[in-house]
Amino acid sequence: MVKQITAGILLMALTTSCVSSKVYKDLENKYADLKKENRALADENSTLAQEKNSLDLQSKDLQSQLDKAKEERDKLAADYAATKNSLDNLKASYSALEKNSSAALDSNMKKNRELLAELEAKEKALAAEQERLNKLKSDLQERSQRVDELEGMIAAQEEGLRALKETLSRALNGFEGKGLTVEHKNGKVYVSMENKLLFNSGSWTVGTEGKRAVTEVAKVLAANPDITVLIEGHTDNVPYNGSGQIADNWDLSTKRATAIVNIIRDNKGVDPKNLTAAGRGEFAPVADNDSAEGRSKNRRIEIILTPKLDEISKMLNDIE
Repeated sequence: MVKQITAGILLMALTTSCVSSKVYKDLENKYADLKKENRALADENSTLAQEKNSLDLQSKDLQSQLDKAKEERDKLAADYAATKNSLDNLKASYSALEKNSSAALDSNMKKNRELLAELEAKEKALAAEQERLNKLKSDLQERSQRVDELEGMIAAQEEGLRALKETLSRALNGFEGKGLTVEHKNGKVYVSMENKLLFNSGSWTVGTEGKRAVTEVAKVLAANPDITVLIEGHTDNVPYNGSGQIADNWDLSTKRATAIVNIIRDNKGVDPKNLTAAGRGEFAPVADNDSAEGRSKNRRIEIILTPKLDEISKMLNDIE
């Protein structure tokens, strides 16, 4: 999709105006950056899937070892019982022969000692196998407990995001129908504000209505300090024709994202270390730029809320 949009932009630029090689090169570089970002996201998703598969395989292997150890233990126990039965029989024979023959007595005593030694060796082997079985069982239980804890943390995190989305929806209810949406998807909460709510054309100064909306978002962020916040500025594909401090759409989107960050920072309950501003220009559209409605949707600010994953990452490392 990004490749098609970028190709379309290049074709339009080439057919409607004279484009310098520098602008063309910049567009190519931006396209390459988008492809690199897409590959990075795909690699991250693949890595997480591989880690999950690895944990499943480890769990199955431990269960297999546990079953095998139980089988070996049961076999040793059966051998032990058979040997003990033989020993009891020999003891009985020994008692009978003791009265009749010292030679037979010596032979039985020798066999008795051999059987006692064999019995002792089997007892030691059985004890060692039981110890190994107990360790395997303990390891399996520990890993299972950690997996359960991890699943619980992930579920709690998802529940927290759902609650955060509901809190934001309630706080921003007064702006419904004014180009503002709140969504929970892909483990994140997205607050999208179209520029008609925030900025005048070509400006990065936030209007009164938009500032009220951003201030409400900041109040929710102040109550949720364990959330990282990415503020992205987006434009349509119409080239910026102004002058002065703005170079192009990318520059404009960056200044608009920074303006939103500054309003959020006015709330002293928000930790600035949790905030990041980024300009995406026209290169991440959500609608077709061929219509006025589509371009209006593409001119937006997205506030992306992501839970901190430090604790989950540490637990994943502990399980490996």
